[in-house]
Amino acid sequence: MVRVHGSPDDRPRRRGQGELEAQVLAALRQAPGPVTAAWVQERIGGTLAYTTVMTILTRLQTKHAVTRERAGRSFEWRAASDEAGLAALRMRKVLDAEADREAVLARFVTALSPDDERLLRELLVLPEDGLDIGPAPGAAPGDRPEGGTGA
Repeated sequence: MVRVHGSPDDRPRRRGQGELEAQVLAALRQAPGPVTAAWVQERIGGTLAYTTVMTILTRLQTKHAVTRERAGRSFEWRAASDEAGLAALRMRKVLDAEADREAVLARFVTALSPDDERLLRELLVLPEDGLDIGPAPGAAPGDRPEGGTGA
């Protein structure tokens, strides 16, 4: 819990759902490579118990948001994806939890802005192996990914 000083009764404030996970992921994204739980604990302020940090890392691993590798008798951790990849994972989990995927996708697409709809249409015409968004190695800035339709 976090203390909010100056509150009328000075009671601890409960963290929002996912707040600690977000802090741990932010620390891992800034890491120079795989890091220990102690490194993460230190980066997010060191006020959390080591066991709490381990619990968060383990939950994030279950959600496929982080990976771990054996390093001697312990583990080193890293973020499994960047923020866009994690957002895509969350979107996929929401979609997977719904019985009528077609209705969910239809509602999602109809709620997109015109620019987002255009972008989605361009991405959908990419070849399946062309989903690595971004210019190809050696491509000039502004080049479209192979298979893109242009503006």
